[in-house]
Amino acid sequence: MKYEVVYMKADYEPWWMFEDWEKKIQSRQAFESAQEALEYLREVNKEFGSKYKYREERKNCFFAYWSDSERIFCDGCDEDLQIFHGIISLTNGKPASLMMMNNSNI
Repeated sequence: MKYEVVYMKADYEPWWMFEDWEKKIQSRQAFESAQEALEYLREVNKEFGSKYKYREERKNCFFAYWSDSERIFCDGCDEDLQIFHGIISLTNGKPASLMMMNNSNI
């Protein structure tokens, strides 16, 4: 099994995983075990949670953080778009909850 925690920055939440989502990746960390990945994921979520005012989570594997002040102008849509900092936990390249995996291994 391959476990990863990915940080992406985009004008959409990480759970959308649009076709170009991998181009938005800022960092990618790989781990030998689900436990190591989960510990790192908790550290990253704690760090981002203290930096950004808003947070939303989906399926225990997608985490979005943002603040009101971080926006980018979209020429095509003629409006400001919210910038999201997304954290995704992956197992073998697919979104998966490390929390559930970790609990089932105990």
